[in-house]
Amino acid sequence: MLFRVIKPVVGSLLIVLVILSSLAMVAPAFAAGVYQMPPLSDSTWIVDDAGLISRINEGKITEQFKDLAQTTGNEVRFVTLHRLDYGETPATFADALMAKWFPDPESRANQTILVLDDVTNNAALTVGNTSAELLPTEIATSVVDETIAIPLRQGNKYNQALLTASDRLVAVLSGETDPGPPAEVTSFEMESTFASAEETEENRGSATWIVVGFLVAATVIPMATYYLYLAVGG
Repeated sequence: MLFRVIKPVVGSLLIVLVILSSLAMVAPAFAAGVYQMPPLSDSTWIVDDAGLISRINEGKITEQFKDLAQTTGNEVRFVTLHRLDYGETPATFADALMAKWFPDPESRANQTILVLDDVTNNAALTVGNTSAELLPTEIATSVVDETIAIPLRQGNKYNQALLTASDRLVAVLSGETDPGPPAEVTSFEMESTFASAEETEENRGSATWIVVGFLVAATVIPMATYYLYLAVGG
């Protein structure tokens, strides 16, 4: 009797577990909030929550940011997100994260945080007061609207976008000349399906000679045939 009771219970539990597993597989990813970001540490240079950066490129960018911090005191951090909380934008997230990691004005003076959301492909850059002297608004805006956006418009090239942004930010915050954004190719070379003026003129000349040839043949051949007939008949 005990076995008969336990068997249905075990079967029901298995069904529940299967259903829960199925729901877990199809459940959407939770939105990311600032409260979910890891606490700041000496090794926090990139938080790739969206999984956009390859390990090799993450290592390259991390080394760049470490060297920048050691040589200039200016620090840059990249954060990628797959989904933001409702009503949140990369800009509001970046500002909130800056406040969380660097709660007082002195600690955030030399800080720069770039946030990229891969659902909308929007990015934002928040800069501390001291770093802003080297990285003014026009360059910061260009980094977001061009250095990041152009590679994404050309096929979601996240690694290229973040590598180029890293190179540019490190150069500017090191006091070097701004290398500027990448060039955006918007023109497309298309093979023409129409003949050029020269080709048209050549084709027209060829067609004229063909018509003349037919006319001459239509006149000469019957006459030659007629005279040949007379000669043979005579």
